[in-house]
Amino acid sequence: MARFLLRGTYSPEGTKGLIKEGGSARKAAVQKAVEGVGGKLESIYYTLGADDVVCICDMPDAISGLAVSLAVNASGAVRLTATPILTVEEVDAACKKTVSYRPAGA
Repeated sequence: MARFLLRGTYSPEGTKGLIKEGGSARKAAVQKAVEGVGGKLESIYYTLGADDVVCICDMPDAISGLAVSLAVNASGAVRLTATPILTVEEVDAACKKTVSYRPAGA
């Protein structure tokens, strides 16, 4: 499974929809979209600041994460950013890999 941090900012029309439907209905819609591609919504929070909503999701793969992002962004109601996230163990595994790299000018 691929984990994603989804960050969304509502458009004015999306904000009107949120006010009309409420947060619980929007959570259900997000959950349905994520589960529809074989994923799992771990958590969803509404925030104050640059983002209006943040979610942590498990997706079967990166293509599924992209599919959800494309569908949400195409709606025009939310500007969604999908960021792959890694566990501490995945970072440890990456640190153990040998990479042959020469910096420019070296």
